[in-house]
Amino acid sequence: MKIWQKKFDSLKIVNDFTVGNDRMFDLQLAPFDVLGSIAHVMMLSKVGLINDKEKNNLVLELKNIFNSIQKNQFKIDESVEDIHSQIEFILTKKLGETGKKIHTARSRNDQVLLDMKLFLRSEIEKLTISIEKLFNILQRQSNRYKNYLLPGYTHFQVAMPSSFGLWFGAYAESLVDDLKILENSYKIINQNPLGSAAGYGTTFRIDRDITTKLLGFSSLNYNSVYAQMTRGKTEKIISFALSNFADTLSKLSMDLVLYASQNFNFVSFPNNLTTGSSIMPHKKNLDVLELIRARTNKIKSLPNEIALVLTNLPSGYHRDFQVLKENLFPAFEMINSSIEILILMIENIKIEKNILNDEKYRYIFSVGEINKLVDSGKSFRDAYKIVSDKIENNEFIRTKFDKTSLGSHKGSIGNLCNTEIKKEFVKTLSQFPFKKVNSSLNNIVL
Repeated sequence: MKIWQKKFDSLKIVNDFTVGNDRMFDLQLAPFDVLGSIAHVMMLSKVGLINDKEKNNLVLELKNIFNSIQKNQFKIDESVEDIHSQIEFILTKKLGETGKKIHTARSRNDQVLLDMKLFLRSEIEKLTISIEKLFNILQRQSNRYKNYLLPGYTHFQVAMPSSFGLWFGAYAESLVDDLKILENSYKIINQNPLGSAAGYGTTFRIDRDITTKLLGFSSLNYNSVYAQMTRGKTEKIISFALSNFADTLSKLSMDLVLYASQNFNFVSFPNNLTTGSSIMPHKKNLDVLELIRARTNKIKSLPNEIALVLTNLPSGYHRDFQVLKENLFPAFEMINSSIEILILMIENIKIEKNILNDEKYRYIFSVGEINKLVDSGKSFRDAYKIVSDKIENNEFIRTKFDKTSLGSHKGSIGNLCNTEIKKEFVKTLSQFPFKKVNSSLNNIVL
């Protein structure tokens, strides 16, 4: 049974193909469909399209459905197309003609678009909680190991001195920029499409400002046609934000895998965070980091996957949008679980001391020697030539360096600026209106 049922029915093979995996993914949209429906019912009552009794009965039953979803007791029947149909059928079964009024001045087009935006807002909030935990552990480790030196590399060749404080701090600051992109994505998502109906508005005199306020949106997608054009665009925008986080996590995981290998031996992890080999008894593999690398690399491909689905589509709703759920929804679980494991690894990391004492790093201080000569009055090019000749003639002698000689400007080994980076992270985090949004939604269901 379908809410658009006519005198004919589609072939079963057509029904199965068009529904696809929608029922499974729609379960994740279920609480948001109810929240949107409650706001819609309240608006219908305010503008006189339903009476107070009808409103109260609909809201009561919608809250009952919401509670069943929260208790994991809700399901979408095999005979039903999607979450929107399931909820409408439940209401109609319970309330008769009143239940049928739930769809007044609304289309499944603006309904699913609303659900997507409410879902994405919720997932972004969960992600920011995970990101904040990762940021904090990176900063703690940066401060803890700020005096532990390690070799910096360019072109995979030993380059200049770095430190674990600098290295951990780099990934913390990377998360700040990633968070800024996510916050901008949230701003675009946090606009109300409800009332655009099928994409061309409605002849009913609805009040879209009411649902905007009830659902905690910052503003409207004003133009009805554009509101529908945000389907697909919304998914692509958030996928870009996710891909930036994924890039940071992938690079961090790769560094850890590299640094833990025997040829580097900069870091190590407890045995219970590693796995073994079926044939080599000495192996302690960092499979979790390799899987983080692979999964986050998969997320990095997400913007392109979504863009290809959207390629050459004209304005208006198209069923193509349905498959975007299959790409996007799993990405949130994937990135959150990756962060969770990465936090565990970083919390339990062991850092090797005195790495730079190894003779293979003798030339890592060559730039420091050049700078010393420059400080004494020589030009940089002459100083470079002197030190270069010493290296070529095997006459270079490494000297001990104190903290100040390793750099004291902002962002150097001796001046990590972790406090400033923390302030920028907190400032960006404060731009998310989670408190206001959650207060609005709680008012709907309480």
